[in-house]
Amino acid sequence: MKFRPCIDIHNGLVKQIIGGSLTDQKDQALENFVSAKDAAWYARLYRERGLNGGHIILLNPASSPYYEADLSQARGALGAFEGGMQIGGGITDENAARFLDWGASHVIVTSFVFKDGHIHMDRLKQLAKKIGRSHLVLDLSCKMRPGLPGKNISDGHSPENGPDYYIVTDRWQKFTDVAISEETFALLEPYCSEFLIHAVDVEGKSQGVEAGLIERLGRLTALPVTYAGGIHTTDDIALIRRLGQGRMDFTVGSALDLFGGPLAFDALCAQYGPHRVQ
Repeated sequence: MKFRPCIDIHNGLVKQIIGGSLTDQKDQALENFVSAKDAAWYARLYRERGLNGGHIILLNPASSPYYEADLSQARGALGAFEGGMQIGGGITDENAARFLDWGASHVIVTSFVFKDGHIHMDRLKQLAKKIGRSHLVLDLSCKMRPGLPGKNISDGHSPENGPDYYIVTDRWQKFTDVAISEETFALLEPYCSEFLIHAVDVEGKSQGVEAGLIERLGRLTALPVTYAGGIHTTDDIALIRRLGQGRMDFTVGSALDLFGGPLAFDALCAQYGPHRVQ
């Protein structure tokens, strides 16, 4: 179990936002934190601590007037930690190689593969063939689907028939018809090397993790999984370790002291970084 750091870029700035509040209309989002430092500063810090495998997420669409500023921030970060960070946000078969050339270890993809609410295996196969599955991470960020039963399960035991989580796309604004299930993972695993999963209902709220989702993820795939969403205390991290059977990595965003939160970056590095105390 490892600590995977993050850099979220919105409107040309490093931010932490409430994920469910993101909208393309006027490039708006509810902000938890806006950094005075650029993305390269964070990337250099992660490189110095040996925190490989973190992710950079571009939160504006390519149509946004802020997108070029997002790209500039991202390119600076990738150059500052060459081969050490993944990048996602608007990745397609046409631009994926560019980000790898800029120094990304992997590209992270959702909307290109899950288009118009459905999974497009032809697109996934095409992208995996073009850049190699070893450079591809699939983002299966998800939400509970409205109208279906389910609740946040604090004891890690999912009730029968729920909760039901469905993959969301387009910066977490649109539901797909693809559920988080054994069948979904079996279909996708041959074409990627990792999964990144934000629990969007709790993302950025620092009010606890989606334990029911974590328990499910811990038994659905043997590929590396990084969980993000709702982490606020060390108890949340301990719960991820237990329910994820020690195999699931985690990302801390708004709760991290680097982004104005209570959890100490240095302490997480010491316990879950590459030189962690056993």
